[in-house]
Amino acid sequence: MTDQSNAAPDATAARVALWRALHMQVDPPPHVFCDDIGLQLLAPDAGWRSRGDMDPQFTRPFRASIVARARFIEGLVAEQAGRGVDQYVILGAGLDSFAQRRPEIASGLTVFEIDRPGPQAWKRQRLIELGLGVPAWLRFVPVDFEAGQGWRDHLIAAGFDAGKPAIVVSTGVSMYLTLQANAATLHQVAEFAPGSTLAMTFLLPLHLAGPEVRPGLEMAERGARASGTPFLSFFTPQKILATAREAGFGQARHVSAAELARRYFAGRADGLRPPDNAEELLVAST
Repeated sequence: MTDQSNAAPDATAARVALWRALHMQVDPPPHVFCDDIGLQLLAPDAGWRSRGDMDPQFTRPFRASIVARARFIEGLVAEQAGRGVDQYVILGAGLDSFAQRRPEIASGLTVFEIDRPGPQAWKRQRLIELGLGVPAWLRFVPVDFEAGQGWRDHLIAAGFDAGKPAIVVSTGVSMYLTLQANAATLHQVAEFAPGSTLAMTFLLPLHLAGPEVRPGLEMAERGARASGTPFLSFFTPQKILATAREAGFGQARHVSAAELARRYFAGRADGLRPPDNAEELLVAST
């Protein structure tokens, strides 16, 4: 296995990938989203499920939120591909596994994964080691954000056609960016060709979260601050919609946790569902 000392995915990306796999292992079917590719890439030790951040009960609402947003976004990508959109851009791709799990859709697209150079090189090597490979339609776009590099120029250099529409996705990223940086990202995507769509998660102010998730969110916020990557931006639905419209999007809508629960969790006997007023979604189009 490759040396992970400097290039391994950050703790947040790894945790999300493991929660996806945990959903398949501890939650009864029907599973909302099936993904163990990240688990294969990470190859954690046998006791990974004993970690505090993998406790099935404590992580339950967060696990539900992660698989709900993944299911929604994958459905949106499939829908847009069916309409003829053939470029898919993933900002802060981390351990995203769409290209590996859904080749029947992905092979008809050009998939651009944008991430930091080190973790992206690690992921490429692990895909090769596992025999999954890197198909020609999957383009890795390394961007050193800490050095101030802009992602759009690198995206075009990787073969992105700015004259054609695209679907752009950003999950679990907005809270680590300043309000100004989030607005700049929205503005950049709003300038994409007509017919483009953005799906972006955002975190609501922590005081609005329900009691079942607020302690976990506050713990995550403290941990992020201690590791040097603090939460910088929170949005209410009204604020994120206003920011998207100010950036130039023609249409924008909020996808709530309640809507995701109705779509994907109705009738579950175990009560699993994404929490309200935690992380929700903006969908905007040009």
